[in-house]
Amino acid sequence: MKEKTVRVIKIGKKALYEFLYENIISQEESLLQVPATEVMNSFAMDWEKGEFIFMAHQAEDADGELISLPKEIQLEILLKALPETAESLLERGKVYRDYSFEELKELCGENGDAGK
Repeated sequence: MKEKTVRVIKIGKKALYEFLYENIISQEESLLQVPATEVMNSFAMDWEKGEFIFMAHQAEDADGELISLPKEIQLEILLKALPETAESLLERGKVYRDYSFEELKELCGENGDAGK
């Protein structure tokens, strides 16, 4: 670069969301300690609060059938209901928390009115 020159990147919400999502996907195995080829992902962003949720669950059952995220599990509700799992993704150690489908359905049911 030339002296006294500043190179700038300015991005909007869509590009910021893509950047965040792609970075988590590229680090999924180390962050979530799962084989990326064996899981399905779900994600959402709350722009007002500046929060992002990224979830991975087993992609197939023992018979090779796809496991879909139950429709009762609403990411927008979970964004409001779940606590943060880590203060930083750059720190060493566990940055995730495990929940069962049933626990997430229950949280969504309890907080459904608050999420609307």
